[in-house]
Amino acid sequence: MVRRCETKKPQLLKETLNGVAKLYSQSLNTHGLTSKGVGWKDEASHWLRFEKLIQVIKPDRKGQTITVNDFGCGYGAMYNYLNEILGPNLVKYYGYDVSEEVIRAAKKFISDRRAKFIGSPKVTHLADYSFISGTFNVKLKARDEMWTEYVKETLINVAAMSKKGFSFNALSIYVDWKEENLYYADP
Repeated sequence: MVRRCETKKPQLLKETLNGVAKLYSQSLNTHGLTSKGVGWKDEASHWLRFEKLIQVIKPDRKGQTITVNDFGCGYGAMYNYLNEILGPNLVKYYGYDVSEEVIRAAKKFISDRRAKFIGSPKVTHLADYSFISGTFNVKLKARDEMWTEYVKETLINVAAMSKKGFSFNALSIYVDWKEENLYYADP
């Protein structure tokens, strides 16, 4: 019986990730290349997450070229943010997303050769820093145990592909409201 459950997990995860890809493709079609199109309330809250995530970048690195993995990149807003904050031409960027439609939109939105967009459920390039913003929040109908395992496996992958450091955010179990399709992590 255990073996049977284990063989179902990859299929359930694949179905969930396909559902997440579809959700974000639809959101992008509805709201366009905006913060709302990738699930944030507005640009200010979207960029606030970026501000907090990049605190992992060592101050002595500012002004120097860095490489970045952005897992769950959406349309590539973090690339623009990093160029604004760190300075133009200082970031080599790898953006990953499970939605091929979102990846196509990101490639049109950002044509800079320093930015590469990859349709993948895993980080595949070694970089100085890696960031994950909001990517774990939507689990749809996946069971919390399965999604927790996915989050942990993803963080192991991201850690292995980050030379200097990585950061991520997630919803916390310490909230006064919950939605069934969202994932709340135990800090």
